[in-house]
Amino acid sequence: MYDVVLLTLGSERDAPGGGCGSGGPCCGGGDTSDGAGAPKQTEERCETPRVPVLACADALTARGARVETVTARSDAEIDEVLARLDAPARPDGLTWPDPDSKTRLVVATASDAQLRAVLRRLVRRYAPPPSRRPPDLAGNRTVPDLPPIGVLPLDPARSGARRDLAAQLGLPRDPAAVAAAVLDGAPRRLDLLRNDAGSVTLDGALLGAADDAGRPLHWRGRVEVDDAVLSDGEDPILACAIGNAGGYATLDGLPLLTGPDPTDGVVEVAVAVPVVTRSAWGRKRIRFEVRRARGRAVAVVPRDEKVPFLDDGVEGELSRKRSWWTEPGAWAVWAG
Repeated sequence: MYDVVLLTLGSERDAPGGGCGSGGPCCGGGDTSDGAGAPKQTEERCETPRVPVLACADALTARGARVETVTARSDAEIDEVLARLDAPARPDGLTWPDPDSKTRLVVATASDAQLRAVLRRLVRRYAPPPSRRPPDLAGNRTVPDLPPIGVLPLDPARSGARRDLAAQLGLPRDPAAVAAAVLDGAPRRLDLLRNDAGSVTLDGALLGAADDAGRPLHWRGRVEVDDAVLSDGEDPILACAIGNAGGYATLDGLPLLTGPDPTDGVVEVAVAVPVVTRSAWGRKRIRFEVRRARGRAVAVVPRDEKVPFLDDGVEGELSRKRSWWTEPGAWAVWAG
């Protein structure tokens, strides 16, 4: 029977400079006061598993699995868990995942950002340096097949405009069903987006923002998908969606991505540009032209000083060129 590690991250934050998976602490971001001088009980909260985690552990144990629950408070603690998925030592000295491992990992996620934090550490662990690229690595990949992950959503599926990745993929949310998928299911391989900032994207990214009144803030930048140029840097861009899956397929009812598919080996990109037209009576109207392209890679070069963005729900600002590229079938989930 399998050894199963139920991994929970101690913070929902996954932002530059703080939060588990970004090099900072996972519980409370290192802040130990509540603003009034009273100490926070972050350590105690982090060590108390949530009800779905306990229910999943019970379901796994009832099936004969040996279960350990772990709450990671740092990248190092995530890495300690991931090391259990390593294969025996290779002749070339590379750290490699074990395709026949009897250890299975379940990640309890309160957000896509938390799942991304674990995938980022997996990539960091198993991606070989370019100078040591092994001959058994696929030509269209920079990482080997990453170990499948069981996903245990901690919150109910939302019915709003942006569903989490588990809902988009149709993964089970009930703890017992998650346990069954991990023990009896098959791995479903999915594409992964890597970027030149050293991170990964599972769902997608949305570049652009609105002011306090909800009015879109236009920005300028060059957007290229392989050899296709969606903007040469002169257009005022309302938004740019980069989709591996469909979390950013629409923006306030405006269709951006038409068919993002995390299994097709390409990234879909859309740029929305305002176009001014005039009616027969001379009245000025604004419509949005959406330019789309699919390809292996996308590059965005901002012309403005800082362009706000969301990447798997994590906020950031783009101030220099950023490139994303597709790693087909690089990661996997246990699906029932």
